[in-house]
Amino acid sequence: MNLRQYEAFYIVKPDFSDAEVQKIADRFKAVVEEQGGKVASAGKWDRRKLAYEIKGYREGNYVLMNFEASAQVPSELNRLMRISDDVIRHRIFNIEE
Repeated sequence: MNLRQYEAFYIVKPDFSDAEVQKIADRFKAVVEEQGGKVASAGKWDRRKLAYEIKGYREGNYVLMNFEASAQVPSELNRLMRISDDVIRHRIFNIEE
């Protein structure tokens, strides 16, 4: 199995506490691990003001997750983040060697 390096960067609603944000991060981390991937780091990065309003929010909790997985894992993660009400914006990047 060919594993690649990825970075998932997402913004969670600002009305969550640090513990709730960490629960959300752990949930996405579990998805990667269940699919055979390895998570290097996952957790809250910072709470910041957004450059522009997204879904009625002016600030959000930024979460960063670095992981190694096969090619289908990011698409599953992308699907789950898109349907999650907790995530207001997300991006998954492929880290080139």
